[in-house]
Amino acid sequence: MKKIKLNLRYLLSLVLLITAFSSQAEGEKGWPRQFHNADGTTTTIPAKPKRILSTSVTVTGTLLAIDAPLAGSATGVNGDWYAQWQPVAAERKLEKLWSAGTVDLEQAYAVTPDLIVVSTGGADSAKAQLADFRQIAPTIVVDYGGQTWQELATLLGEASGLEKEASARISEFDSLVQQAREKITVPPGQANIISYNGPGIPNPIATARGVHSSLLASLGFKMEDPNPAWQTTVKAQNDFVWATYENLTQLTAATTFLLRAPQERVDAFLRDPMLANLPSVQTKRVYSLGINSFRIDYYSASEIVRDVVKNFAKTPAASGQ
Repeated sequence: MKKIKLNLRYLLSLVLLITAFSSQAEGEKGWPRQFHNADGTTTTIPAKPKRILSTSVTVTGTLLAIDAPLAGSATGVNGDWYAQWQPVAAERKLEKLWSAGTVDLEQAYAVTPDLIVVSTGGADSAKAQLADFRQIAPTIVVDYGGQTWQELATLLGEASGLEKEASARISEFDSLVQQAREKITVPPGQANIISYNGPGIPNPIATARGVHSSLLASLGFKMEDPNPAWQTTVKAQNDFVWATYENLTQLTAATTFLLRAPQERVDAFLRDPMLANLPSVQTKRVYSLGINSFRIDYYSASEIVRDVVKNFAKTPAASGQ
């Protein structure tokens, strides 16, 4: 009888041990994994990250949107977060490490990250310190300028093991867009997006394939594509044509959205004598795309959608009420 009890105890211990190993194996499923960086290299991520350091304030917004475990982040040049997600960063007590354009490697070491995210371009790129970051933790490189925030969220979800969270956030936004489409009346003709700066300096115009235009297109707007010959930068860009002030007079869209423009900027555009013959000016269909519309992430895109609903809401007659 005593021998049977010992055997049962041994079997029970063996079952518990196997269960423990199975649970551990399940928890480690999919790790380590390979991440294909935007610069053509590959990074091995050994385990699901628990402390992510973002060296790009632009990327930080998307990491926050997918509930990534951020240990710290670089800020904008002014030392602040982007306004569209500042409350979220404050709620999560996100630590400010350094301002865009600078890097503090001691701070990077201090937050003990297990994954570091670097952007390929933009004023917040810390790519020059890539080798240093790789001495601290596995480091991935992303290109936020060449893709939508949804595409970036998907990539970051894969790198952080938060695929479900990224997919859920994208689905939530898709629902917001669909609901908005049902609430608005899209004006006839085309629309364009301008970063209005006045004479003497470039006035970037969003391309039809850029992320800003793609967002409005998802709401039903037909976007005007600026002439690529107007580009004043040496390197062609996918999202904007950096046109001269004079080129603005050749635009033909019936509706204009101004990038990161307060109402005073909209009023100045409408009063600009050089632009008086623009169709959108003549019909006074000029709108702000939103104060926080410069960088498109989940938070700023949601703000834009809500503003479009306010500006183009169906009248009771148009909505069948």
